[in-house]
Amino acid sequence: MVSARPAVAAMPAYRPGRNPADLAREIGVPRAVKLASNEVAFPPLPAVVEAITATAGETNRYPDNGAALLTTALAERYGVDAAQVVTGCGAVMLCQQLAQAFTEPGTGLAFAWRSFEIYPLLGQVAGAPVRQVPLVPSTPSGAADTHDLDALAAAIDDTTRLVFVCNPNNPTGTAVRRTELVRFLDAVPAETLVVLDEAYREFVTDPDVPDGVELMRGRPNVAVLRTFSKAWGLAGLRVGYLLAEDPAVADAVRRTHVPFSVSMLAQAAAVAALASEAEVRERCDAVVAERSRLTTALRERGLTVADSQANFVWLPLGERTAEVAAALEARAVITRPFAGEGIRVTVGTPEEDDVFLGALDAVLTSGAAETTGA
Repeated sequence: MVSARPAVAAMPAYRPGRNPADLAREIGVPRAVKLASNEVAFPPLPAVVEAITATAGETNRYPDNGAALLTTALAERYGVDAAQVVTGCGAVMLCQQLAQAFTEPGTGLAFAWRSFEIYPLLGQVAGAPVRQVPLVPSTPSGAADTHDLDALAAAIDDTTRLVFVCNPNNPTGTAVRRTELVRFLDAVPAETLVVLDEAYREFVTDPDVPDGVELMRGRPNVAVLRTFSKAWGLAGLRVGYLLAEDPAVADAVRRTHVPFSVSMLAQAAAVAALASEAEVRERCDAVVAERSRLTTALRERGLTVADSQANFVWLPLGERTAEVAAALEARAVITRPFAGEGIRVTVGTPEEDDVFLGALDAVLTSGAAETTGA
């Protein structure tokens, strides 16, 4: 009998957010609201639709394997050489390429926890040990929700080859500030690659949360990971990119890529999105304003909500998490629960968020969960 490697067989399956149409049919309502996957609620940018339409007639051909147009556009945008840029089929694929390029049995990777759920799986796939460093509270007596960079630095030893710092952190939305991050980067050994995972960078409003690209410059062991899936509205096309100070780091990641993994349509859409940055900024401003409104509304209900720098908010509900999430789904609202820890709620349109708040009020008043102050 053919069997997979034990590490692979033991891996949990990734659970994407439920399809709202499926939930609506299941519970017999006209519509369900999905606030689970951190997508932006806006439709694709007009320039993106135009670029996809213009390119669709060429899809009988393979795409450019190196995504040269997109690579050049990103290099120009960030003031780096094209050799420092790697594109990929979403930031998740680039995470896997990083693990393949820099870890192996006998070496390992480290990251905060809880953080992006793909990180632990990377070690399992590569056969490399992982070190998970617990989060710490961002507020006095609050729930653990922020990177402990001093503890993360202490967890690095001579076998650690890769460290992920998710900033802002997914799923808690909190972010580490400049002083702490600079101190951490200065403490990391030169042989360890630090990847600043900035999937939500475009939603950051705190001026003390640094731009990872600025901190990358002059540090050969630092790279920055970003995506077009969130602020740029291309989640369905899967485009991510890595910027590395050392071109040798980018070259190593590039060598592990799946050929033609950035499709022709995805590249055209990403280039068009970059050219529409002013419109993207306006959309991000709208998301940030709605994030503030949603955060205020939740706090007015007695819930503990940390300041988010992403396009979602975090409700640290502890053992009540699964119960609340299920009760919300029964009321046609899909959120992202992390059992025993909390619920991540994507910032949707004002109308969608009002539906969520109404459902949450019903859950709280029904006694389904005693979450106040959790």
